[in-house]
Amino acid sequence: MSRHAHVTSGPYAPPAAARELTALSADGTRLHVEVHGPEQAPAVVLAHGWTCSTAFWAAQIRELSADHRVIAYDQRGHGRTPASPACTTDALADDLEAVLTATLAPGERAVIAGHSMGGMTVMAASGRPAFAAHAAAVLLCSTGSARLVDESTVLPLRPGRVRTRLTHRVLGTRAPLGPVTPLARRILKYATMGRASAPDMVEACAHIVHACPRAVRHAWSQVLGTLDLDHGVRELRVPTEIVAGTADRLTPPVHARTLAAALPQCLGVTELPGVGHMTPIEAPGLVTGRIRALVAAHVTAHQHVIPAEESA
Repeated sequence: MSRHAHVTSGPYAPPAAARELTALSADGTRLHVEVHGPEQAPAVVLAHGWTCSTAFWAAQIRELSADHRVIAYDQRGHGRTPASPACTTDALADDLEAVLTATLAPGERAVIAGHSMGGMTVMAASGRPAFAAHAAAVLLCSTGSARLVDESTVLPLRPGRVRTRLTHRVLGTRAPLGPVTPLARRILKYATMGRASAPDMVEACAHIVHACPRAVRHAWSQVLGTLDLDHGVRELRVPTEIVAGTADRLTPPVHARTLAAALPQCLGVTELPGVGHMTPIEAPGLVTGRIRALVAAHVTAHQHVIPAEESA
């Protein structure tokens, strides 16, 4: 019955940040940002999805921060970032630009990993100057660029207008999720995770998702329901890898394949059998490994940072 915003023990308990800061977005929204790991290490930026928070990346942060500088931030209205009337993909792009500018030195490049709405944030920001200046490579986890409600299989109905209309209502409900109960865990697991997900994975996801304010959950569901970021995919011109779960009901693998066909520099798609939507929690080792490999290939060997005296 706990209402904690995240679990407090185990592999999915978020570690303490080395430092915290506030990044100011274009409309004045104050974004909560955490930095983990050595300051001079190669950088990774993590963007979480709808109804989540920085706690969603706990497993990746714990492993990568040993030898990477891991930057995670709360999307507007989520975690410790206050809600904003502006709920648009442009606002998401503004926020990512603000985080990159606040945390990376001029000329410094990072691997950016986005899960679900975090991946959509990357697509929305793909043509932005700060993204072009700082993105070395991208990992897209369990995400899509358009037709999210049409392709969702959360409701076990035949594809078509009826399923799309009912799915939109279910995902956009204003009903409170309430405390984390056994029934709530079962519902969340069915909708967002694979059958083999361990209890500690389900518990971690349930606490994170249930902590999201219902007004925020509803507002962003409306944005996702009409999403069209196909243009952003075509502008994502850095090396990009995709991870998807075959049992994902929110963003089924059809989205991953569509993205792969449209991306200018797709490095490949990894489809994880039996894994649901919450890939960074359901397959933490694989997701962390993909991020680490992208850093080794595209940041460590090729990064150029302008010294502070040159950029002053």
